[in-house]
Amino acid sequence: MHTPSFAGYCERMERDDWSGVAELMLDSANRLAKAGADFLICPDNTIHQALPMIEERSPLPWLHIAEVVAAEAAARGYRRVGLTGTRWLVESDVYPRALSRHGIEFERPTAQERDEMNAAIMDELVYGIVRPETVSRFLRIVERMKGAGCDAVVLGCTEIPLIVSDENSPLPALDSTRLLARAALRRAIGSA
Repeated sequence: MHTPSFAGYCERMERDDWSGVAELMLDSANRLAKAGADFLICPDNTIHQALPMIEERSPLPWLHIAEVVAAEAAARGYRRVGLTGTRWLVESDVYPRALSRHGIEFERPTAQERDEMNAAIMDELVYGIVRPETVSRFLRIVERMKGAGCDAVVLGCTEIPLIVSDENSPLPALDSTRLLARAALRRAIGSA
C-alpha cells in the first residue's frame, strides 16, 4: 500500500490538474512495483478520472473500480443506476464509460445535488463528521434517483458507506470500495 497525502490529490483536483493527479498515481504504481506488487488498486473513485493518462506507462495493471462496479451491476441485472460521489466524479465519464460497456444506463445527480454531496463529503465525511441531516440529504437524493427509474445506486466515494447502505437506502447500494476489495482479493488468490 502506498499513497501520498490526500491533500496533495485535493490540491490538484481543485486546480483541475488531472495530469498532476495522474503523476501521483504513477509514482505510487512505480513504488508498489518495486515492492513486489502483482497488480494495483485505488479505492478512491474520483482519482480514477486520471487513470487513463497513465495506464500505458504503468509498470503493473490496475483493477479499475468502476469496471468492477459495472460488472457487479450487470451480474445483478441492474439496468439504470444512480451515481453518487464527489462533484469531480459524478461530472466525469469514469462511471458512464464503464456502465455503458455493460449496457447499463445511469442517472447523474442534479447540479444542486452535486454541490450538496461534494460539500458533505469534503467538509464532513472525510473528517469523520456524520450529521443526521447529511444522511437525510443523501437518502433524499437516492429517493429522487429511484423516482427517475434507477434500480440501484453507486456509492462512488469511500466515505458514502458511512451514511448510506442497503439497510437505509431506498435502492440497492453498490458499495464501490467493498466491491473493489473483494475483486482484489479474488484476483490475488487467483480466482478471478
